[in-house]
Amino acid sequence: MSTDASQAQSPSKYDRLIALAQAVPPVSTVVVHPCDETSLRGAVDSAKAGIIRPILVGPEQKIRDTADKGGFDITGFEIVDAAHSEDAAAKGVELIHAAKGEMLMKGSLHTDELMRAVAAKAGGLRTDRRISHVFVMDVPAYTETIFVTDAAINIFPDLGAKRDIIQNAIDLYNQAGFGQSPRVAILSAVETVTATIPSTIDAAALCKMADRGQITGGLLDGPLAFDNAIDVEAARIKGIKSEVAGRAQILVVPNLEAGNMLAKNLAYFAKADGAGIVLGARVPVVLTSRADTARARMASCAIASLYAHARRQRAPTVAG
Repeated sequence: MSTDASQAQSPSKYDRLIALAQAVPPVSTVVVHPCDETSLRGAVDSAKAGIIRPILVGPEQKIRDTADKGGFDITGFEIVDAAHSEDAAAKGVELIHAAKGEMLMKGSLHTDELMRAVAAKAGGLRTDRRISHVFVMDVPAYTETIFVTDAAINIFPDLGAKRDIIQNAIDLYNQAGFGQSPRVAILSAVETVTATIPSTIDAAALCKMADRGQITGGLLDGPLAFDNAIDVEAARIKGIKSEVAGRAQILVVPNLEAGNMLAKNLAYFAKADGAGIVLGARVPVVLTSRADTARARMASCAIASLYAHARRQRAPTVAG
C-alpha cells in the first residue's frame, strides 16, 4: 500500500530488510496467478534480487503473454498450469502441502480467492493459530518500523483472536530481523479502561494475559490512544508511564475497519510504504496490493522470506 509520491523517497528501513533477505538463501515461493504486469514484476524483481525462487501457478499462456508484454525474462522459472484463478489458488496450496514451496505470494487474483484456499478447513493451510495480517509500514516521520495488525482479515476479532493476532505479530518481529521484545500498543479511543468501550476491556485483559505468559516475546500496554502510543510527549502529558507508551512498534487495532483506515491514513497522509504479510498459516503469505510500489512489493517478499528462513532454522519440516 503506497502512493506514487513515496516512490521518490529512499525507504532506508526497507533497504535494510531487503539486504538481510539477500544474505540468506532464496526461498522457494509459490506465486499464485501472476497474470498482470504488476504482480509478475514483483515476483521477477524479487527473484533477480536473490530473495525468492518463484514457482508461477496460473494459466501458462497468460503468464507467458504477460511476461512478453512487460519484457520480463521468466526463463528458468517453473510454471504450473492452472485453468483460472481459483484453480491456481487450490494448486498453490497443494504445492505447499507437497513441500514445493516455503511461502505463498498473491498474484492478480482477488485476496478472498487466495485466502479461501489458505483458510479452508479441508486441505487448507490452517494451524492452531488464528490467521491474521500485518502491515509492516515504513513511516518516514517515525523512527521505528511500525506494524499495524489486523487491518485485512479479521473483521471483529474477539479476545481469543486478538491474542493470536498479537502473538503472530510478535513472532514475526522477533524472527524476521526487526529486533527482539517489541513494544506492543493495544489501541482504543482512550487510554483508560471504560465499560462502555469494549476494546478497552479487551486491552486490559490482553495485558494481563501477557503477565500470565499467555502472550510471550513482547512488551504489552493498553488501552492506549493512538497519540500516546506513538508520541512520547503526548504520553507524558497524559501521565502515562510505561515502556510502550510513545514508542510503540506494534499497533494492535480494535477491528479491521479501524486498522484499514489507520494504515491508509499512514500511506496517503504520512507517505508511508506498507508491506503486507499473512501469518498463522503453515507458511507466510505475501499479500500485496495493486497500489503497492515496487519497493514495497520487494519488502513484502523480503520480510516473508526472512520469516520463512527463521522458521526453517527452527523446524526444518515447516513447509511439509
